[in-house]
Amino acid sequence: MNRRLFLAAIPAALATGCGFKLRRFEGIPFASLYIDAPHGGAVAERVRSALTSSKQTRLAASAGEAEAVLVLGQETRSKVILSLSGAGRVTEYRLGLLLTYRVNDKDGRTLAAPEVIELSRDITYDDTQVLAKAAEEQLLYRDMEDGATRRILRRLQNIGPAS
Repeated sequence: MNRRLFLAAIPAALATGCGFKLRRFEGIPFASLYIDAPHGGAVAERVRSALTSSKQTRLAASAGEAEAVLVLGQETRSKVILSLSGAGRVTEYRLGLLLTYRVNDKDGRTLAAPEVIELSRDITYDDTQVLAKAAEEQLLYRDMEDGATRRILRRLQNIGPAS
């Protein structure tokens, strides 16, 4: 029994010793943040959710009472035909997500220059599996929204408060 426990503990000890840490959100260096985003944006909702769960940063009700303002542009989804079969049927699509954002202080001074996030995913298509491919498409869009959210949060982590 002791030998099994010892053998099970070796990988855990090696992973700890090498500096491995699970990726997690550490919070941002602002006490309060206002999110200025178009209504219904999935990335804005994901950023709000991440900041609310961290409990380190208060989400302000207006830009005037926030230490920083995250200004998100309109999220644009795209779906472009990537390839066709010999019969002229679609076999692949390229899905895209385009989003711009910037970070200002409450007086409108730029803390982080505007950045464009452009993500894409390729998806095969088979018209005999319409429901499955529609679900896969939604999953890929959600994955791109998560990726955009992580990029925005990492950028916010690396911005210092206005001096």
